[in-house]
Amino acid sequence: MERSNDARVPLTALRELVELADQDGHLTEAAAALGIPQSTMSRRIHGLEDHLGVPLIVPHGRAIGLTKAARELAAAVRMPLHEIGAALTDVAEAADPDHGTIRFGFPLTMGAGEVPDLLAAFAAEHPGIRLDLKQAHGAELVDDLLSGALDLALIIPPPPEVPHEVIGTQRIVAALPADHRLARRAHITVEQLADDEFISTPDSYNLRALTDRWCRAAGFAPQVKTEVTEFSTIREFVGRGMGVALLPRAVRAVDGVAEVELSGSGYVREIALCAAVRRPGRVVSRLRDFIRDRSAEWSTESVSAKQSSEARPRPD
Repeated sequence: MERSNDARVPLTALRELVELADQDGHLTEAAAALGIPQSTMSRRIHGLEDHLGVPLIVPHGRAIGLTKAARELAAAVRMPLHEIGAALTDVAEAADPDHGTIRFGFPLTMGAGEVPDLLAAFAAEHPGIRLDLKQAHGAELVDDLLSGALDLALIIPPPPEVPHEVIGTQRIVAALPADHRLARRAHITVEQLADDEFISTPDSYNLRALTDRWCRAAGFAPQVKTEVTEFSTIREFVGRGMGVALLPRAVRAVDGVAEVELSGSGYVREIALCAAVRRPGRVVSRLRDFIRDRSAEWSTESVSAKQSSEARPRPD
């Protein structure tokens, strides 16, 4: 396949290649997601092949298989395309920065209390800005930021895959049945829970990795007899005497559950404010700055903003 001498690459075709990669090679679904005819998309992808002089797609059952070159190209241009889109949006919003839409995500563990209060305050201060909200596990929020389905998100812990800044921490406490032998203590150590059965998230989750690490540091491996993905459900089981758990402090008291501080330092998780692009548009920047300014009011412990590139287990 001979490469074109024209150095210009059509951005439309690159955007369609990225969507085709996101749809695992399903041309019909990719075209529908972009709102264009399938024939148009197919023609543009073939045109991109001719331009580059390398094959990008091959037949693969009812779908289309993307070559290694196609997947590498899609991964390389995904963020720059988001950045271009954000820059165009920013120019358009300059004429009316008080109106627009922000797609914002936050963890399942932050669905009560601080985040709803913060978003309600933002909506009251900026009535012309619409908030499209999504509450989901951190791994899903990361995927949505990478695909451009979200503009901003709060994620625990900070994901290295997307631009982010640490805006605070979430303190972890021991959640115990109300009649537990240690329930009336002001503070306990993790070591004192060595003989208890634990309830925790699956081992791919960040809090499970931390629970295992903290217990090992205290000299034992936790006896995790029950695994649950939702923190609220874990508390329900703790309240029924099925075990103990290490969890963020609940916003509201839960019947049958006592929360006891852990002695020592380091029993915290970092909260990150994450963006789909490095320079969001004016409307998105308003929410970003609003969260920055008020994070100290609802974060357990504020910390200085910092970038992180350390690989971590799946966010919660």
